Amino acid sequence: MPRLFGTDGVRGLANGDVITADLALRLAQAAARVLTSGRHAAELRASGRRPTAVLGRDPRISGEFIASAVAAGLASSGIDVLDAGVIPTPATAYLVGAVEADFGVMVSASHNPAPDNGIKFFALGGTKLPDAVEDRIEQALDEPKLTPTGADVGRIRRFADAEDRYILHLLGALDVRLDGLRVVIDAANGAAAAVSPQAFSDAGASVVVIGNEPDGMNINDGVGSTHLERLQAAVVEHGAHLGIAHDGDADRCLAVDADGRVVDGDRMMAILALSLRDRGMLKDDTLVATVMSNLGLRIAMAEAGISLVETAVGDRYVLEALTERGLSLGGEQSGHIIFTSHATTGDGILTGLMLAAEMVRTGKSLAELASVMTVYPQVLVNVRDVDHHRLHQDEEIAAAVTEAERRLGSVGRVLLRPSGTEPLVRVMVEAQDAALAEQISESLASVVRARLG
Repeated sequence: MPRLFGTDGVRGLANGDVITADLALRLAQAAARVLTSGRHAAELRASGRRPTAVLGRDPRISGEFIASAVAAGLASSGIDVLDAGVIPTPATAYLVGAVEADFGVMVSASHNPAPDNGIKFFALGGTKLPDAVEDRIEQALDEPKLTPTGADVGRIRRFADAEDRYILHLLGALDVRLDGLRVVIDAANGAAAAVSPQAFSDAGASVVVIGNEPDGMNINDGVGSTHLERLQAAVVEHGAHLGIAHDGDADRCLAVDADGRVVDGDRMMAILALSLRDRGMLKDDTLVATVMSNLGLRIAMAEAGISLVETAVGDRYVLEALTERGLSLGGEQSGHIIFTSHATTGDGILTGLMLAAEMVRTGKSLAELASVMTVYPQVLVNVRDVDHHRLHQDEEIAAAVTEAERRLGSVGRVLLRPSGTEPLVRVMVEAQDAALAEQISESLASVVRARLG
């Protein structure tokens, strides 16, 4: 059986084969058993209190019944639930630590379309779960549940000031005001629709908002970080200094400069790493990035004397490297960026605020700041509807990759990886020559399709 948990929680078509009310209930019960066991359980008993979980969701329609099922599973297992309602994923993570909850649950499918949904967990302190703990929860699905009765069952309460607490946290991370800056925010009709514009406005920026009318079905639909066209046009139309696009749960963002050009996660990381380094705040002068980051980021950091630590794809792996090494900044090309001084996961609103603050601090435009890094041609092909679990066992695919690497030499790179959430293989090729990168990526995609389709 394939592993239930993917790169970022459990995800799939809501009310389909995986994400059902029944699974949400059982998964919550299993998580309650695992995340309040062992030494932590003994500490809870000694303190005489019930464990507590923070529960958040994005605004997609299926989140209503899935979050209700999660709450029922937790409360029936003796967990008190603080229901924060619609709120960004990083807000849920932050609040777990802020209120000293025992764990957190976020119901969201992030950048996926509205029919999908997902369930992800945060451990004590608001960190994502290691693979081993997720595997333990999956195993516990088939084990006896916790069955308290009477006064020992959990209570479900509305977390009424969740948004306000999170916004105050975001504002506390800034050391400059954003007065005089005009910002367009695309909230993806998602969880950031209310919080992000409020945070930027409270920080002093003049804010124009698009994608801020969630109806349960329009999340990520032609808006947000996966559809930047409307934001690009709006930034130019309103004469804004920059644009910020979130995904559905706002754990990431991409940016647009005053001329409507996209500034991706790699360029944002380059800007922010240099900013922290210049202010003596980049621990060990080291940045953490994933294998998907552009070759240009590696070159720019090397030229600036900044070391780069590489991880697998997923902000959880970035966070693991940051934590193990005691580092301060890391992220992904997709815009998941983690500031360990302020967050335990990728936070798109915090990233946008930090980027805007650097513009104010230096007096430079976003385009000027982004020029510190040259983007090498990078072609990404998604090969869909294939048996991605067999990718690394196929000898013909391995031989094709070896030949591609020979053709590229030392000025290019090939990466094939299975998706953690969908039945697809991502084929990425970098080269100095865009045409060569395109040719090699299509050739490799054809091999993958033929062998795994």
